[in-house]
Amino acid sequence: MTEKTGRLEQIHDFLLFADRFKQIVRQNYLTDGSRRETDAEHTWHMALYALLLKDELGFDVDIGRTLALILVHDLVEIFAGDTFAYDDAAMADQAAREDEAAKRLFAMLPPDLRDRVDGWWREFEEGRTNEARFARALDRLQAFGQNVVSGGKSWREHGVTRTRTFRRMNEALECDPAIRALVERLYARADVEGSWTPEPA
Repeated sequence: MTEKTGRLEQIHDFLLFADRFKQIVRQNYLTDGSRRETDAEHTWHMALYALLLKDELGFDVDIGRTLALILVHDLVEIFAGDTFAYDDAAMADQAAREDEAAKRLFAMLPPDLRDRVDGWWREFEEGRTNEARFARALDRLQAFGQNVVSGGKSWREHGVTRTRTFRRMNEALECDPAIRALVERLYARADVEGSWTPEPA
């Protein structure tokens, strides 16, 4: 076996293993409320958001890099599992669990690709570049939209109030006026439709 053949097989083995991403089920429902969405569905939807919203932003992004961040941002959940944004106990050790998962998962790739994919994942997590800020805002926006259009099904199951969503959505609200306008539109719809768990008295 040549070095080139071995490299291609290692990459292909990783790609076949990554099919497990399609099996990671999130807490958010599809918009029709029929079932929970998978990580792969969430990621595809985020990528479509990025393609269609990038020219609406007040800052420039490299769409190729943005898509790279989106495509890898949740891959570690193959090992770490999905962490529900409103599960405070699970969120407490999320970073550590996902860091270990990243090391384990990306080690399956040739060293140069391991470092590149790990770099994209960490860039998303840190949220410092324009591309990462945009991708992270879309992560929030896509999930929030799913919750609103499904009638708040997941929020009601988990006792999520309107107030509790502010901490999660602040990053999207502060990203750019265009993203803020879409988030505010979703809040207005959820208010009208009564999608929230009632606030405690």
